[in-house]
Amino acid sequence: MVNMMPTQRRQAILAEVRKASAVSAEDLAGMFGVSVETIRRDLRGLRDQGLLELVYGGALSVQSTEGTFAVRSTTHHERKRALAALAASLVQPQDTIIIDIGTTALEVARALPADFCGRVLTNSVPVAMELSARDEIELLLSGGQVRAGDAACYGAQADAFFAQVFADKAFLGSGGVHAEAGLTDYYPHEVATRRVMIAHAGASYVLADSSKLGKVAVHRVCALAQVTAIVTNADNSNIAAEAAKALAAADCDILRAPVLETTPQQPG
Repeated sequence: MVNMMPTQRRQAILAEVRKASAVSAEDLAGMFGVSVETIRRDLRGLRDQGLLELVYGGALSVQSTEGTFAVRSTTHHERKRALAALAASLVQPQDTIIIDIGTTALEVARALPADFCGRVLTNSVPVAMELSARDEIELLLSGGQVRAGDAACYGAQADAFFAQVFADKAFLGSGGVHAEAGLTDYYPHEVATRRVMIAHAGASYVLADSSKLGKVAVHRVCALAQVTAIVTNADNSNIAAEAAKALAAADCDILRAPVLETTPQQPG
């Protein structure tokens, strides 16, 4: 696929991204016989049209991003509900809190106590929608560019919003939590917003079900010393135990929620 006009090349790139769900810039450059920088410009142009999502080293199709959020909403659901209930129990009735993006953060919004009548600052459209019926809560949505799938607000407007406020507590999403790498995630724009949240909260709690412990995503948010604690679920697996041991050795506070896994009843 060489000697294509830029418009034709972008159409062909979009077809490849949709077909594979995720592609690297290097692979596309080899496929179309152009430089990686040319491909990056093409990808940025397609991103600006809302046709794909940029990630480190390549791109994801918008459809796959939406599907990922839907899948994550049901993956480890009992774990997320358990740790969300624990996180929500930390909230005082008149607190000002930040609730970040993601499926676990959405569960925190759902778990907020009935007597909570404080203020919620969020960059998550789903969180805002979940809490919009609660008249007793003062709800502020950051605004900004909205990422497809997660309906997450990001960019300069979101960063400026959180830079102008102060919260008692922040409940943060995560792509991975690692003893040495710290808190990490996948989308650089959202990483920048998360750093502002941490700087403007009295206490910062990272929401991470046990599958994220010991994992490292592409972009570093901060060292673990910059957050108050990791809120996770109890998990007796060897992998989770080793990850938790490493985090504890790094002087990271871990709050564990018990999980009542639902299992099918055996016939008697």
